[in-house]
Amino acid sequence: MSSSVYSFTYLRSSALHTGAGGPSLALETSGGLTSHGLAPFPRFFAGFLTAPEAAAGSLLAVADVAATRYWQPLRRASLDPVVTGSGDRLRFESFSGCGGVYARLDVLPAGIDGDMLGTGTTNVDVNAPLREALAMVGGSDPLHMAVGPDDVTVTTFDGPVVEKKVPLPDRWLRGFAEVQVIAARFDLRAELTAVEAVRFLRSLPRNTRQTLWVRPQGRTLRTAPGPSAGAVCIAGPDRLRALARVLRHAKALRVYGPPVGAAAGPAASAWEVELPGMRLTLTLSPDATRGFSGEGAVLGDLATDEAAADADLVSALLAWEPRIDVGDLARDAGLTAERVRAALARLGTSGRIGYDVSEAAYFHRELPYDTGKAERMNPRLRGAHALVDDGCVLPDGTAAARVVSGPTTYQVRLAGDGSCTCEWWAKHRGGRGPCKHVLAAQIVRRRTQPAAAAAAPAVPAQLGAEAEDA
Repeated sequence: MSSSVYSFTYLRSSALHTGAGGPSLALETSGGLTSHGLAPFPRFFAGFLTAPEAAAGSLLAVADVAATRYWQPLRRASLDPVVTGSGDRLRFESFSGCGGVYARLDVLPAGIDGDMLGTGTTNVDVNAPLREALAMVGGSDPLHMAVGPDDVTVTTFDGPVVEKKVPLPDRWLRGFAEVQVIAARFDLRAELTAVEAVRFLRSLPRNTRQTLWVRPQGRTLRTAPGPSAGAVCIAGPDRLRALARVLRHAKALRVYGPPVGAAAGPAASAWEVELPGMRLTLTLSPDATRGFSGEGAVLGDLATDEAAADADLVSALLAWEPRIDVGDLARDAGLTAERVRAALARLGTSGRIGYDVSEAAYFHRELPYDTGKAERMNPRLRGAHALVDDGCVLPDGTAAARVVSGPTTYQVRLAGDGSCTCEWWAKHRGGRGPCKHVLAAQIVRRRTQPAAAAAAPAVPAQLGAEAEDA
């Protein structure tokens, strides 16, 4: 697995200070993009958290995920969470080192009492001493929080900076691209009270990577023998343990997942804990041994020339909205809602779009990494374009094609979910998105028959697993 080394530069380390007015949490930021352009140390918020103990536990949960490899746990991760100021709220996000768990804390307007000072996205320093201090925050302590240094500090600072050099796996970057497309297909499957949520989560088996299926039953969830309508997959129950930090503050637990049938394979799921003035959500990949990066959910959108042009148009209309209204974007861009969603999916591959399952809405962010690699480094997409460029796709009507790859000619059908006679499709049967042969045939069909392509739905990428991306 390749990786890039990223350098995060902070004026100083984040810290929890104590004083006569109570504890004060100073979260230091690294360089990032804001509504005013690039900033070395952006400042997003200064004020109080209305539920300090729950907020401290939630920040620790996001940091727990960033510091954990649930697969190969002996290889410790060391990644700083991402924070986005969205005008009326703060979002803290992280991925696990193995790329299979995505965590997000949404601190909502009801959870903050202070001034939102800016919009944008950057990394936030969460170090070991800060983690120890956050674990000691009590429920009755008022907690002041500043996200980013004030202007006086920035302009007068002349001391040494704090620099962290972190190996960031390319697979981790691609996970951000995949998870927003996958989560957009989720529906609410169950809602548990705080008491039932604690009881259910504590009943899950420990120290196992097995895949479980659960179904709503009465006021709780019960283990099911397998997939069925309304069921939710839990791949690796241990990966939900970060939620334990906040369960005593929980108001409810909501569970989200895609539609499944009796023959469904393992699927991703999202687990959202409602807290006072905030939400903590963990999204799990379909298999505990694999991350999100190879799911293939974005490939259909990446392979369209139309979505590329639409994405350029839609990106000019983004304005750090905490909740993107697809209908409003469609009206402003002069596009259909379907084309706007495809454009948003494509923008998600560069980290510019996230998806909130609770509000069933997209949101704008700008990850401080070279996330364009999500598209450039996808092996299936590269392979598909190479087949097209070499003239290896031979259309056979509007819904089929022959694709010559090496000494073998594969038969591709584009109807329904699409299919191919290659080993990839035989192994995954569409469960990890289209193979490179189906992608190549899609590209050629759209270029040679634009009218038909505009009318036909994109081949949906089913949920599946990761590992190899061949």
